[in-house]
Amino acid sequence: MELQGTVKKLFDAQTFASGFQKREMVILTQEQYPQPINIEFLSDKISLLDNIKEGENVKVGINIRGREWTSPQGETKYFNSITGWRVEKVMDNGSEPTQASPSQSASPVSNENPFAGDEDDDLPF
Repeated sequence: MELQGTVKKLFDAQTFASGFQKREMVILTQEQYPQPINIEFLSDKISLLDNIKEGENVKVGINIRGREWTSPQGETKYFNSITGWRVEKVMDNGSEPTQASPSQSASPVSNENPFAGDEDDDLPF
């Protein structure tokens, strides 16, 4: 799936006690009723945001993730997250988009879905 819009906000990378890292970006969609969409970049994908600036137009490859949680009282709740795995800058003049790449990249950026091999998800799709 892809989202396209203008970068409204870039947040600093967060590192948690477990070593897990994430960085968030908010894009404002370009439609009749623009929507601010928060997108998380996880682990090695946070470097994709190194060359992105607020105000730029981008196209983002995303995955929508869902989680189920049961409270101690037995109430089940559901949470969704939007995870980015590719970012392309989109030029305003109609020219082709350019692939944003990490500033210290030793290998080419992959368009491969990083979650394709996840076995820990019990969702039927």
